[in-house]
Amino acid sequence: MPGALPETSSDSLVFFGASGDLARKSIFPSLYRMVKSGTLTVPVVGVAYSQWELADLQQRAREAVGASKGGVDDPEALERLVSLLRYVDGDYNDPSTFERLREQLAECGSPTHYLAIPPTLFGTVVQGLESVGLNTNARVVVEKPFGRDLASAKTLNADITSVFDEHAIFRIDHFLGKEEIMNLLYFRFANAMFEPIWNRNYIKSVQITLAEDFGVKGRGSFYESAGALRDVVENHLFQIVALLTMEAPTYQGYGAVQSAKSNVFKAMRPLTRSDYVRGQFEGYRDEEGVAPGSDVETYAAVRLHIDSWRWAGVPFYLRTGKCLAVSVGEVVVDFKRPPQALFADASDPDQHPNRLRFRLSPEGEIGLGVRVKRPGEEFVGHERELLLPTESELEREPYERLLADALKGDSALFTHEDSVEAAWRVVDGVLTDHTPAIPYAPGSWGPEEAAGRLIGHDGPWHNPRP
Repeated sequence: MPGALPETSSDSLVFFGASGDLARKSIFPSLYRMVKSGTLTVPVVGVAYSQWELADLQQRAREAVGASKGGVDDPEALERLVSLLRYVDGDYNDPSTFERLREQLAECGSPTHYLAIPPTLFGTVVQGLESVGLNTNARVVVEKPFGRDLASAKTLNADITSVFDEHAIFRIDHFLGKEEIMNLLYFRFANAMFEPIWNRNYIKSVQITLAEDFGVKGRGSFYESAGALRDVVENHLFQIVALLTMEAPTYQGYGAVQSAKSNVFKAMRPLTRSDYVRGQFEGYRDEEGVAPGSDVETYAAVRLHIDSWRWAGVPFYLRTGKCLAVSVGEVVVDFKRPPQALFADASDPDQHPNRLRFRLSPEGEIGLGVRVKRPGEEFVGHERELLLPTESELEREPYERLLADALKGDSALFTHEDSVEAAWRVVDGVLTDHTPAIPYAPGSWGPEEAAGRLIGHDGPWHNPRP
């Protein structure tokens, strides 16, 4: 039977994969900031198979924090983090590893287990935890990807839910911990002025771009097993769509947000070949670990429809890619034109309609595009944008926010089982039934077919500024 759900904050954090790159680049710096802010005061037990001692883990923590953005600006906080560290070295397939972990947690009654390891090891680790009773009154945090298609996602979920209750499972996607992503949810439901026009009657289309101006950075073998559709569209971009389109939660609570998002995924129409344009930047096949004749997409653009009362008939155009013109994340909501062209210039097809723009990265801002009259006797206008910067020096790094939420049991920014499987159903067909990847030049905005064949009269694409 799955372990019971803890009713209070966890009294320890166990993280598997303590010697890996994710721990070095993101986890240790985030734990350091959590100690500085006072959100981490419990023991932290690292588990890995590296023939390390505790001193090695402590040294890795110091080095990781020192090399991170901002470095060590509070030496006392760093030493507090080091003092919280514990270590268990061992093979995840060896039962004695989990026996030693249980001994380390002898004085802890409600741990949170964070699996910063490949998904292929999730089943092995959760079964090991169950074998020594460490799933009782515990939570488990698992890293994406949550499967690579619908069938594997179901298998993965079955493995984990056989040991942990669904309410104790936290599927972490660092993208959802970004401040600008959380602001989408807040903006929608904290400002009543947009609700009357946030529907098919007033919105023409929505474009979402998540672009990178670099390649696979030596991770060719990983990308060969993923591709842009799996790596970004099915999770990151779909999550943005859900936050933009979900109905208002019926009550204030973590479960209400998850339920509202899940309904969006269930209403998404499954993609077909005609909804999907694939691209591959020229030179990708020369990357280390990439097959000579690889057809893996480094660019993906899709046309998505949500078959709900609010959004029926509104197309959502999503695109992502490597080696594009700039690294940027942006959402553009295009509103329909006025029903009657009172002023001649406002009906010019080359003049853009009103739009709401969310800049997600590298900086955060919200822009509202409007037309205003030019000075003079004639009723001729031009476009202006009301701009609101949303950047703040107080922003927390995604892992800092998400790990703190997991320790508290706040699941609002995590993904639930039904949402994971519903999202995979949308893309499952085109994972295999698709056209070949189209070559595109590095530094461009991807294949031209993404405009002519996909977006059509709803275009052009809004190419974000650098």
